[in-house]
Amino acid sequence: MDVFSRTFLPAATEAGLAVQTVSRHMPVFRRCVGSGDATILVTRCSRPDRPVTGDYLLLLTHRRLVVTQQTRLLHRLRLHLNTELRELSNVTWSPDPRLGSVELAATAIDGIRERFLVRTSHPKQVWQLDALLNHAFRTRLRAPRERIVATIGDTPAAVRPSAFRPAVAR
Repeated sequence: MDVFSRTFLPAATEAGLAVQTVSRHMPVFRRCVGSGDATILVTRCSRPDRPVTGDYLLLLTHRRLVVTQQTRLLHRLRLHLNTELRELSNVTWSPDPRLGSVELAATAIDGIRERFLVRTSHPKQVWQLDALLNHAFRTRLRAPRERIVATIGDTPAAVRPSAFRPAVAR
C-alpha cells in the first residue's frame, strides 16, 4: 500500500465520509495525486458563493489541493480544482467556532478566486482544522527570499586586479 492510500483512508474515516463516497471519488484523486504524497485533510465542503451547485470534496496533501464536485441531480463527478500548493496565492482562512465552520479562500494560477466553506460538528474541530491549514500553508511553504547574485557594472573587490586599484598619492 502506497503513502497516499495509507494516509487517505484514515483521513476519510476521521472526516466521517461514507465508504461509497470515498470509493466514488478515489479514482479522480488517484489521477491527481502522486502515490508518495501524504494526505493532510479530506472533508466535505461547499461554495458560499454558489450554494446550490452540488457537493464538493476537498483533498489537501503536502503538495496539492484537489476539489471534486458531485452534481446534485445526476450525481456525476467532475474535477473542480487540481493545483499544487505553491501555485496558489493569497491563501486565507477564517475559523468561526460559533458557526462551526472554516472558510478557505485562495487564488488559483489562472487568477480565479476560489472560496470553500468547511463545516465541522464540534467547535474543537474548527481549531484542529485551523492548525492543519496553518501547517499546510504557512509552515511548509516558505516565501522565496530575494537574492542578489550580481549587480551590472559592479565588480566584486576580490575579483578586481591590483592594477585597477587607485594608487595612493604621496
